[in-house]
Amino acid sequence: MKIIAFTGMPFSGKSVAVEVAKERGLPVVRMGDMVWGEVKRRGLPLTDETVGRIATAMRKTYGKDIWAQRTLKKIQAMDTTKTLIIDGIRNHEEIEAFKQALGEEFVVIAITAPDAIRYQRALTRGREDDSSTLEQIKERDEREKGWGIEAVIASADIVVPNEDSKENFIKHIRQILKR
Repeated sequence: MKIIAFTGMPFSGKSVAVEVAKERGLPVVRMGDMVWGEVKRRGLPLTDETVGRIATAMRKTYGKDIWAQRTLKKIQAMDTTKTLIIDGIRNHEEIEAFKQALGEEFVVIAITAPDAIRYQRALTRGREDDSSTLEQIKERDEREKGWGIEAVIASADIVVPNEDSKENFIKHIRQILKR
């Protein structure tokens, strides 16, 4: 099985890349869904603050790869032997957990965008757990940096800048997925 993992700072364009992968018929597992599931299981509101707090607490309690371990359970229950997309890698421990369980055919694609562009997207996207102020967005950035996302982005196999039009970004992702 070939694994393609998307990473990037919040609002960089990972969700758009995931939609392109789905259009190609590739199965996608979103790591954030594991966190959302835990938040809902606890009966807590699905807000940026709550999701971030639970994600951090679980990493501290169960190890930095807790969300990879939970994602692996979902992947192992799937019936797929082809290319699989994992959305939301945040640290090297997660990558190692996936490689150990699924094999070495693992490609990390980092999606990057300047802060100003990401902040504008953040204020207009409107997903349930999105930050609603610039201060909250910057707090989320710092939280994710604390999890190790910058090192993952820096060591990615492929880096895709997303600072042009959405159409050009989609075209670039399609080209990469064809390979």
